[in-house]
Amino acid sequence: MKTESRWQSFGGELSVHKHDSDSCQCEMTFAVYRPSANAGKNSSDGLPVLWYLSGLTCTWANVMEKAGLQRAANELGLIVVAPDTSPRGDAVADDEAYDLGQGAGFYLTATEAPWRPHFSMDSYIVSELQQLVLANFPMIDSTRQGILGHSMGGHGALTLHLKNPQLYRSASAFSPIVNPSAVPWGQKAFSHYLGSDESTWQTYDATRLVTHSPSDATLLIDTGDADPFLQEHLIADEFIKACESSGQNVNYRMQPGYDHSYYFVSSFIADHFQHHHTALSS
Repeated sequence: MKTESRWQSFGGELSVHKHDSDSCQCEMTFAVYRPSANAGKNSSDGLPVLWYLSGLTCTWANVMEKAGLQRAANELGLIVVAPDTSPRGDAVADDEAYDLGQGAGFYLTATEAPWRPHFSMDSYIVSELQQLVLANFPMIDSTRQGILGHSMGGHGALTLHLKNPQLYRSASAFSPIVNPSAVPWGQKAFSHYLGSDESTWQTYDATRLVTHSPSDATLLIDTGDADPFLQEHLIADEFIKACESSGQNVNYRMQPGYDHSYYFVSSFIADHFQHHHTALSS
């Protein structure tokens, strides 16, 4: 692991790191925010960690530079890890469209060419990056981990939580793609990465997962009612019905006047951090 940059922010430190990934077969970049030494000092077992997954076209920088999360993270004593959204590099398959290829990993393991060699973002985050972060940041309490994300990253956060509820004990999302098998963004990505057999898509669809494998956590979800993607890509009716039928606790909040941007995310990031802090402190 190579440290590329460091900055002080709200008493803590934001650092950016690179490493050669076995899962993605390329160099990957991620960022970590560590609160000040006094934050959470009442815990002898270390600090809880939140994994933040970004959306289409994004990198670690979007949330770290635009969400204003450092203040809340330092006040609550939360470490934040922000992976990239996909593998990158000249040898990595790509597409001219913004919603496929580099920047659009969809937090899955691709089975189809030309994506299969590099696009393994779910195993990268859950296993490889998990081990790397815990080895290099020993102040983390590995038993207290939460996950959240925005848009495509909200899809990733919910699916990774539902498949790994003992690892990610808390989960939340901003404007998530909760039913990707039924909307254009997900259908395009899944058909290219996973192939035409839609039965293989179901393990990456939060609506299908929550139907059969609800978690014990309460999910916090915020979406803006002025989001331009709301009616086409972020439809949530089936997901909410699935939560109700399976017994999954969910607090789905429709925020009036807000769109899909980081103006929206930054307005409610403190709520989400408090949600995770409460869950991971119990």
